[in-house]
Amino acid sequence: MKYGVALGAALMLLAGCANDLTYLDAKVDPFIATNYKATDALVDSVKTGGHGLPADATIMVATLVSIDALDESSRLGRTISEQVQAKLTQRGYKVIELKLRGQIFMKKDQGELLLSREVHDLQASHHAEAVVVGTYSVAKQFIYVNLKMVDANSLAVGAHDYTLPLDRNVRSLLKGS
Repeated sequence: MKYGVALGAALMLLAGCANDLTYLDAKVDPFIATNYKATDALVDSVKTGGHGLPADATIMVATLVSIDALDESSRLGRTISEQVQAKLTQRGYKVIELKLRGQIFMKKDQGELLLSREVHDLQASHHAEAVVVGTYSVAKQFIYVNLKMVDANSLAVGAHDYTLPLDRNVRSLLKGS
Protein backbone atom coordinates (compact mmCIF):
# COMPACT_ATOMS: atom_id res chain seq x y z
CA MET A 1 0.00 0.00 0.00
CA LYS A 2 2.84 2.34 0.92
CA TYR A 3 4.44 1.79 -2.51
CA GLY A 4 1.12 2.35 -4.28
CA VAL A 5 0.68 5.77 -2.67
CA ALA A 6 4.29 6.71 -3.45
CA LEU A 7 3.94 5.54 -7.04
CA GLY A 8 0.67 7.45 -7.45
CA ALA A 9 2.27 10.62 -6.07
CA ALA A 10 5.26 10.23 -8.40
CA LEU A 11 3.00 9.75 -11.42
CA MET A 12 0.97 12.85 -10.52
CA LEU A 13 4.19 14.84 -10.16
CA LEU A 14 5.44 13.64 -13.54
CA ALA A 15 2.09 14.42 -15.17
CA GLY A 16 2.25 17.94 -13.77
CA CYS A 17 5.78 18.39 -15.08
CA ALA A 18 4.73 17.25 -18.53
CA ASN A 19 2.47 20.31 -18.79
CA ASP A 20 5.22 22.75 -17.81
CA LEU A 21 6.74 24.24 -20.94
CA THR A 22 10.35 25.26 -21.09
CA TYR A 23 12.30 27.85 -23.03
CA LEU A 24 13.46 24.99 -25.25
CA ASP A 25 9.82 24.16 -26.03
CA ALA A 26 9.22 27.78 -26.97
CA LYS A 27 12.39 27.90 -29.06
CA VAL A 28 11.33 24.97 -31.22
CA ASP A 29 7.69 26.09 -31.62
CA PRO A 30 7.24 26.49 -35.42
CA PHE A 31 4.71 29.37 -35.34
CA ILE A 32 7.18 32.24 -35.82
CA ALA A 33 9.34 30.29 -38.26
CA THR A 34 6.28 29.48 -40.37
CA ASN A 35 5.27 33.15 -40.56
CA TYR A 36 8.86 34.17 -41.36
CA LYS A 37 9.02 31.61 -44.20
CA ALA A 38 5.70 32.89 -45.52
CA THR A 39 7.07 36.45 -45.52
CA ASP A 40 10.16 35.29 -47.43
CA ALA A 41 7.90 33.53 -49.94
CA LEU A 42 5.80 36.69 -50.31
CA VAL A 43 8.89 38.81 -51.05
CA ASP A 44 10.19 36.15 -53.45
CA SER A 45 6.84 36.15 -55.28
CA VAL A 46 7.20 39.86 -55.92
CA LYS A 47 10.64 39.33 -57.45
CA THR A 48 9.53 36.42 -59.61
CA GLY A 49 6.46 38.30 -60.79
CA GLY A 50 8.71 40.77 -62.61
CA HIS A 51 7.60 43.71 -60.49
CA GLY A 52 10.67 43.92 -58.31
CA LEU A 53 10.92 45.70 -55.01
CA PRO A 54 13.97 47.76 -54.14
CA ALA A 55 16.10 46.13 -51.44
CA ASP A 56 15.45 49.09 -49.14
CA ALA A 57 11.81 49.71 -50.09
CA THR A 58 9.45 51.31 -47.60
CA ILE A 59 6.58 48.97 -46.74
CA MET A 60 3.49 49.18 -44.57
CA VAL A 61 1.92 46.07 -43.04
CA ALA A 62 -1.77 46.06 -42.20
CA THR A 63 -3.30 43.77 -39.63
CA LEU A 64 -4.50 40.49 -41.11
CA VAL A 65 -8.27 40.23 -40.98
CA SER A 66 -10.80 37.44 -40.83
CA ILE A 67 -12.06 36.46 -44.28
CA ASP A 68 -15.55 36.35 -42.76
CA ALA A 69 -15.46 39.93 -41.47
CA LEU A 70 -12.96 42.15 -43.25
CA ASP A 71 -13.28 44.83 -40.58
CA GLU A 72 -12.35 42.44 -37.77
CA SER A 73 -9.17 40.81 -36.65
CA SER A 74 -7.91 38.95 -33.61
CA ARG A 75 -4.75 38.45 -31.64
CA LEU A 76 -3.85 35.92 -34.32
CA GLY A 77 -4.11 38.51 -37.12
CA ARG A 78 -2.21 41.10 -35.11
CA THR A 79 0.51 38.63 -34.13
CA ILE A 80 1.07 37.42 -37.69
CA SER A 81 1.25 41.05 -38.87
CA GLU A 82 3.88 41.84 -36.22
CA GLN A 83 5.93 38.83 -37.31
CA VAL A 84 5.66 39.83 -40.98
CA GLN A 85 6.92 43.30 -40.01
CA ALA A 86 9.80 41.80 -38.06
CA LYS A 87 10.91 39.57 -40.93
CA LEU A 88 10.69 42.41 -43.47
CA THR A 89 12.81 44.57 -41.16
CA GLN A 90 15.34 41.75 -40.77
CA ARG A 91 15.56 41.56 -44.56
CA GLY A 92 16.47 45.27 -44.72
CA TYR A 93 13.19 46.82 -45.75
CA LYS A 94 12.05 50.03 -44.11
CA VAL A 95 8.79 49.17 -42.36
CA ILE A 96 6.46 51.94 -41.27
CA GLU A 97 5.16 51.39 -37.75
CA LEU A 98 1.46 52.06 -38.23
CA LYS A 99 0.69 52.04 -34.51
CA LEU A 100 2.50 55.38 -34.29
CA ARG A 101 0.38 56.97 -37.02
CA GLY A 102 -2.83 58.77 -36.12
CA GLN A 103 -4.59 58.67 -39.46
CA ILE A 104 -4.79 54.89 -39.86
CA PHE A 105 -8.17 53.24 -39.29
CA MET A 106 -7.65 51.74 -35.85
CA LYS A 107 -10.34 49.69 -34.24
CA LYS A 108 -9.98 48.89 -30.56
CA ASP A 109 -8.52 45.40 -30.10
CA GLN A 110 -8.42 44.93 -33.88
CA GLY A 111 -5.22 46.61 -35.09
CA GLU A 112 -4.38 48.62 -38.17
CA LEU A 113 -7.11 47.84 -40.67
CA LEU A 114 -6.60 49.26 -44.13
CA LEU A 115 -9.65 49.73 -46.24
CA SER A 116 -9.01 49.37 -49.96
CA ARG A 117 -9.97 52.99 -50.64
CA GLU A 118 -7.31 54.12 -48.17
CA VAL A 119 -4.36 52.11 -49.48
CA HIS A 120 -3.40 54.55 -52.24
CA ASP A 121 -3.73 57.60 -49.97
CA LEU A 122 -1.74 55.97 -47.19
CA GLN A 123 1.02 54.83 -49.51
CA ALA A 124 1.32 58.35 -50.91
CA SER A 125 1.28 60.09 -47.54
CA HIS A 126 3.87 57.71 -46.05
CA HIS A 127 5.91 57.33 -49.25
CA ALA A 128 5.47 53.58 -49.09
CA GLU A 129 6.25 51.54 -52.17
CA ALA A 130 4.04 48.67 -51.03
CA VAL A 131 1.55 47.52 -48.43
CA VAL A 132 1.20 43.99 -47.11
CA VAL A 133 -2.40 43.00 -46.50
CA GLY A 134 -3.83 39.63 -45.65
CA THR A 135 -6.68 37.46 -44.51
CA TYR A 136 -7.09 34.29 -42.51
CA SER A 137 -9.85 31.72 -42.59
CA VAL A 138 -10.58 29.33 -39.75
CA ALA A 139 -11.38 25.76 -40.75
CA LYS A 140 -11.78 22.56 -38.78
CA GLN A 141 -8.07 21.70 -38.39
CA PHE A 142 -6.19 24.56 -40.03
CA ILE A 143 -6.04 28.31 -40.43
CA TYR A 144 -5.64 29.31 -44.08
CA VAL A 145 -3.59 32.50 -44.42
CA ASN A 146 -3.24 34.70 -47.49
CA LEU A 147 -0.64 37.48 -47.74
CA LYS A 148 -0.54 40.01 -50.58
CA MET A 149 1.89 42.75 -51.48
CA VAL A 150 -0.02 45.65 -53.01
CA ASP A 151 1.67 48.47 -54.95
CA ALA A 152 0.77 52.17 -55.12
CA ASN A 153 -1.75 51.47 -57.90
CA SER A 154 -3.61 49.01 -55.65
CA LEU A 155 -2.38 46.10 -57.76
CA ALA A 156 -1.37 42.89 -56.05
CA VAL A 157 2.24 42.39 -57.14
CA GLY A 158 2.96 39.38 -54.95
CA ALA A 159 1.03 36.80 -52.98
CA HIS A 160 1.56 33.76 -50.81
CA ASP A 161 -0.85 31.30 -49.18
CA TYR A 162 0.00 29.00 -46.30
CA THR A 163 -1.60 27.08 -43.46
CA LEU A 164 -1.20 27.00 -39.71
CA PRO A 165 -2.45 24.10 -37.59
CA LEU A 166 -5.45 24.93 -35.45
CA ASP A 167 -3.66 23.77 -32.31
CA ARG A 168 -4.26 25.00 -28.76
CA ASN A 169 -1.86 27.94 -29.10
CA VAL A 170 -3.35 29.20 -32.35
CA ARG A 171 -6.88 28.62 -31.06
CA SER A 172 -6.07 30.77 -28.00
CA LEU A 173 -5.00 33.62 -30.29
CA LEU A 174 -8.48 33.55 -31.84
CA LYS A 175 -10.31 33.78 -28.52
CA GLY A 176 -11.07 37.04 -26.80
CA SER A 177 -9.85 39.11 -29.72
